Amino acid sequence: PFNAPPPPAPAAPVGGPPVAQMGAMSLGAPPPPGPPGSGGPPPPPGPPAPAAPAATPFQTFTPQQPLSGGMGGPPPPPGPPAVGAGMGGPPPPPGQPRVMQPPPPGAGAPPPPGPPGGVPTPPAPAGTGFYGQQPPAPQQMQRGPAPVPGGMQMQQHGMQQPGMQQPGMMGAPGMQQPGMQPGMQQQQGGAIFEEKIDYSIKVPERFLRLTTDHIPSSASMAASSKIPMGAVIRPLAPPGPNDEEVDVVQPGAAGIIRCKRCRTYINPFVTWLENGRRWRCNICAQLNECPSAYFCHLDEDGQRRDKMQRPELHKGVVEFVAPAEYMVRPPQPPSYFFVIDVSVTAVRSGMLKSVASAIKASLDDLPGETRTHIGFITFDNSVHYYSLKAGLSRPQMMVVGDLKELFVPAPDDLLVNLRDSRDIVEDFLDNLPEMFAKNQCPMSCLGPALKAAFTVTKHVGGKMSVFQSVLPTLGDGALKPRENPRVMGTPDEVKLLRLDTKWYKDTAIEFSRAQICVDMYFFPYQYIDIASASELAKYTAGTVRTYVAFNPAVDGPKFESELNKNLTIDTAFEAVCRVRCSRGMRISNFYGNFFIRGTDLLALPNVSSDSVYTIDIVHDEQSVSSTAVTLQAALLYTSKDGERKIRVMTQALPTTSLTSDLVKSIDQDAMCNVLAKQALSVAVKTNLDNARGRLQQICVDIIRSAKNGDKRTVSGYAMPPQQGQQADDDNKEKPIPDNLKLLPLYTLSMMKNVALRGGTDVHPDERVQAHQLLSNMSVEQSLRYVYPQLFAIHDMDSTAGLPADSSSGKAKTAGRNNILLPKVANLSVERLTSNGIFLLDNGVDMYLWVGRSSDPAVTSALFGISSLENVDMSQVRFPLVLFLSSLSRLNLPASAISTVPGVVIFLNSRGWNCTK
Repeated sequence: PFNAPPPPAPAAPVGGPPVAQMGAMSLGAPPPPGPPGSGGPPPPPGPPAPAAPAATPFQTFTPQQPLSGGMGGPPPPPGPPAVGAGMGGPPPPPGQPRVMQPPPPGAGAPPPPGPPGGVPTPPAPAGTGFYGQQPPAPQQMQRGPAPVPGGMQMQQHGMQQPGMQQPGMMGAPGMQQPGMQPGMQQQQGGAIFEEKIDYSIKVPERFLRLTTDHIPSSASMAASSKIPMGAVIRPLAPPGPNDEEVDVVQPGAAGIIRCKRCRTYINPFVTWLENGRRWRCNICAQLNECPSAYFCHLDEDGQRRDKMQRPELHKGVVEFVAPAEYMVRPPQPPSYFFVIDVSVTAVRSGMLKSVASAIKASLDDLPGETRTHIGFITFDNSVHYYSLKAGLSRPQMMVVGDLKELFVPAPDDLLVNLRDSRDIVEDFLDNLPEMFAKNQCPMSCLGPALKAAFTVTKHVGGKMSVFQSVLPTLGDGALKPRENPRVMGTPDEVKLLRLDTKWYKDTAIEFSRAQICVDMYFFPYQYIDIASASELAKYTAGTVRTYVAFNPAVDGPKFESELNKNLTIDTAFEAVCRVRCSRGMRISNFYGNFFIRGTDLLALPNVSSDSVYTIDIVHDEQSVSSTAVTLQAALLYTSKDGERKIRVMTQALPTTSLTSDLVKSIDQDAMCNVLAKQALSVAVKTNLDNARGRLQQICVDIIRSAKNGDKRTVSGYAMPPQQGQQADDDNKEKPIPDNLKLLPLYTLSMMKNVALRGGTDVHPDERVQAHQLLSNMSVEQSLRYVYPQLFAIHDMDSTAGLPADSSSGKAKTAGRNNILLPKVANLSVERLTSNGIFLLDNGVDMYLWVGRSSDPAVTSALFGISSLENVDMSQVRFPLVLFLSSLSRLNLPASAISTVPGVVIFLNSRGWNCTK
């Protein structure tokens, strides 16, 4: 049968072609069909066809009946249809194959086939495209509908003419098609959505700093520009003198409005549709119903009329009061537990006395007021528990020496309410140094002590402070000395920066699940492997502080001040944080101290106003389908008052296809912060050489992109500029943009910082401490740490060191009292003169450099002696500063001490509490 000649064309069947060959039905009454197979314009309209009788479900159409979906015009004369006309011709007789024949010469292309039975094509469901819209096919966009008699324009179902709206939707705000809004544009071959975004709504920089204020519109552009994208988040940053407080939103009957798909919180950048009945999520484009209790009509611009009455709809940062469904358990009281090393090294160095003194001085300022709980454990070669139950005449000490079968005696009396047991707690702290004054044990069982502390506090969580002075060598978590001077300065040095055992990491994860945050304080006199022990702080959102060769006279005030700050700082408990970004982008890396649950949920037992988290942002798809990318960070936490809250920060960023716009939007300070944390990650994973090389290469790539401008490249070769763009002069050397002029200097500073620099003079514990500091610094802190400030103390203006006034202009200030700072000198050895006195401040330590030929009057005002020749510097003090520090307790006004030399007041503003 396959080789048989084709049968002759059969005659048209009686009743006309079957219903299955009809075209798509038009909206409204069917127009008369045009000539079959014609592709040109329809003929002029003829007399109207007589009305056809009502069709039954089984009615067959006669040839004289008009077919829907035609091209308009009068019906053709009766007779057999042309070969190949309509939808491929009439069906062949039974048993014969269908033969497709070409249309006769001169005939145009047939109209596109419609669905079987003449049923109109249903509209695309919501979510078909990125914003719930299906882009029209290219042939549909090129083919326009034909006019019909009466001057009406007919359109095919699913296709709308430009400038026209469907009936009942003309001019109503928010009544566009689902997922569409005024300003959105559709282009052939894909959808480009032009969103109406109010970019003036921004998150304050103290909460969020981005490396760029624009986002590349495609992954290829991001790869060619080689500009890293990231953000530095400080969710609980304290407000400055001129900053506004965060608005608190009390949810109504509708609760907290969130996207039902991605759980994004309602924010100013969502799109309201259907006169406010629905809203489109700006993260995942999901269409959500607006609860009736939250409903409000839209204005002529498509915005809610109550927008300015709702902070969540017009501000970048808001705080919701969380309802009961956001609580796994009732809010717990703030708990502070102290694990203290009492070995012979800790006692003789004075560390134990300083710890007891600092804790006692902080009791009045601990968060939680009457709800605060407190407890203590000490350890050497055994674990010591202390019952501080209210009503006891003195603390009761219980010693457990079996480290393998460790148990907790009297667990209900080890963590007590501070208000009820205040007298006995103070008595314990007063007697603690004397209790172990004659202790001769040199060993430490840090691991068992941590297990005991976990057993006591796991039911309530809180903050745990650990004080360690020697290498732990007993029980679980025992470490061995692995310091090797021969590997210093070699690629193998990185092995000393990695943990030696997984015990501390596994323990830290258990602590995180129990909502326990661990702060580590080290007082080393020799190698104690901070790289391994610091994992406790890293995965529990804690901090690490190191005081090498601790001397109470020199390091005591600094340690007591930092401990007091960590204990009394505004702290959030039992927190989790999640960062979301628009479709087409994703978060690739997180930097900081936390534990990641799943893929993107940061578990944070404690979050303070100094806590900082950094992210990398990359493209997840080849191109971004919108003209704006949204980033939202949400922090769910329990305040010190026991109130559950959610702080939501939402920032919208425009996309760009021009490298020049991307370069202009770079924030070099935030860029350096992100690059430094990326380099730290590379250093630990590979080695320090690769980290320094990566910093240098990224700096070169950014500067090259800034100089190349908007050149188009294909496979690495430059392409001619597009039409309408001016060709750049390749031979002309372009200057570095103003916003990137300091990037090479900061990059060199990062490479020379103790965290990354080479050589054999950096101890492994010192380098790990620098890693911990830098990885948890904000933008301003990291900038000062890698590029310190140098002040000339001997040559200051008369106003330096005094509170600023209205005539100070834009002069640099410091502290809450806005103390005027001296002019900053460049970090060059040429600036150091023998007759000068210079102060170097990196935000962590301060160094005072005194020249041999310095002015004796200034030296005497600072140190009480006219010369520092042959003087033991460990015995040198600042007598006037100490005097003013005592005056500060009298709460004297600033005017009372305004006659003191400005240099002293300036030093006070940089760390001393001497002015009020």
